[in-house]
Amino acid sequence: MNPEAALEKQIELYRSMTVEQRLAIALDLHEFSCNVAREGIRRQHPNADAAEVERLLRRRLELTRQ
Repeated sequence: MNPEAALEKQIELYRSMTVEQRLAIALDLHEFSCNVAREGIRRQHPNADAAEVERLLRRRLELTRQ
């Protein structure tokens, strides 16, 4: 399957889902991206505790909204 056909199939599958199913996927992707960002923060700040990592993550998220 080529990339264009795969994309069309993915879109078809999303269209067949309920709103709740699509929302669940979006929330899962958001949580996954936050976890990836947390790992990056931990690598940049190896001495940061969990609260500091969350503070830095929130700061990054706020910067994306500006």
